[in-house]
Amino acid sequence: MKTILIMRHGEAQALQAQDHLRELTQRGRQQADHVGQWLAQRFNPQGLLVSPYVRAQQTAECVKEHCRGFTLEQTCDDIIPSANAKTAVDYLQALTEVHTEIDTWLVVAHMPIVSYMVAEFCPEQMPIFATCGVAHIDYDPATMRARWQALYSPN
Repeated sequence: MKTILIMRHGEAQALQAQDHLRELTQRGRQQADHVGQWLAQRFNPQGLLVSPYVRAQQTAECVKEHCRGFTLEQTCDDIIPSANAKTAVDYLQALTEVHTEIDTWLVVAHMPIVSYMVAEFCPEQMPIFATCGVAHIDYDPATMRARWQALYSPN
């Protein structure tokens, strides 16, 4: 059984023309720091997929201050806000098959794709994520079945 943690980035600057360049606010950094501590205490993820958008990269950097066990880190264009959730989940499932040594995966991305990814794994669920919210899913690569566990929100 694998643990999949799907996380929305921290609070970001107001909308602007170049969405991919929006940075975290001070509150967003505090949220990411808090969630990083929480993740380190409860899960200690080893695999990391992060959106190339600045706010997601900054969130991941805050988390990595606390979670130091990452053996695989990847920036992934398949988890930007407008990406296809099925493609993203297919890619993550493939990674779990290739990297069998990794038991816990963290995905740092955006609304709405984080909700859509959860729905791909667990069709009965499509949560609305608060900033820095984390969905916890148990996933069995042998059967390709997932089980919803919880949604954590730092707010």
